Amino acid sequence: MLSSDLQFILPSSDELIDSDDFPVDNEDQNFVPNVLLFLLEYIWKHRADWFFAVDMGVYHTTGAHPRVPVVPDGFLSLGVERRKGGKSRKSYVLWEENGIPPILTLEVVSQTPGGEYDDKLEIYANLGVLYYIVYNPQFWRRDGHLPFEGYKLVDGSYALQVGEPLWMPEIGLGIGRCQLPDDPLKREILSWYDAKGDRSLNEAETERQRADQLAERLRQLGEEV
Repeated sequence: MLSSDLQFILPSSDELIDSDDFPVDNEDQNFVPNVLLFLLEYIWKHRADWFFAVDMGVYHTTGAHPRVPVVPDGFLSLGVERRKGGKSRKSYVLWEENGIPPILTLEVVSQTPGGEYDDKLEIYANLGVLYYIVYNPQFWRRDGHLPFEGYKLVDGSYALQVGEPLWMPEIGLGIGRCQLPDDPLKREILSWYDAKGDRSLNEAETERQRADQLAERLRQLGEEV
């Protein structure tokens, strides 16, 4: 928790830019975290104590300057308002979020290395992010890493976790790779998993199929009238 004096001199979210304004190198950097967001909208549709953002600036006081954000490709925070004051956030400002850092950050490695295995590792550790996921489906051989790596903060440093999907008890979800169902492009994505290792994507897909079936039945009934 920040002191009241420090909070008074820190800028508000209205004074801060929304992101770092750097364009992404490939569509996966937006597509992959957005799939995770849409799945959470289904899985946690009755919860209002979480926030997941894609390519949004996280402002904090553990870096060089509080006006310089770190911008994960995706991040999840728990114990915060789903919508800040009932409205959309422009950015995630820790001193306006009761000092709650993201519990998970995600980086999708692109053609241009972005410090995912060194600079970002240190930034997120200092910030207190419990889980850090690096997804590197295209350039893992170049970087000398695995296509999917999950790190957990242990005693102030990140420890590479073994196994996939990675189960995260503090979140109540696992995360890992899978192929997007019924996708003609056969794209690999990340999905949430439950404690038994079942994909949350399966439940969402079943729900979508039911909705499609209902819509088709309603269309048929309309034609019969």
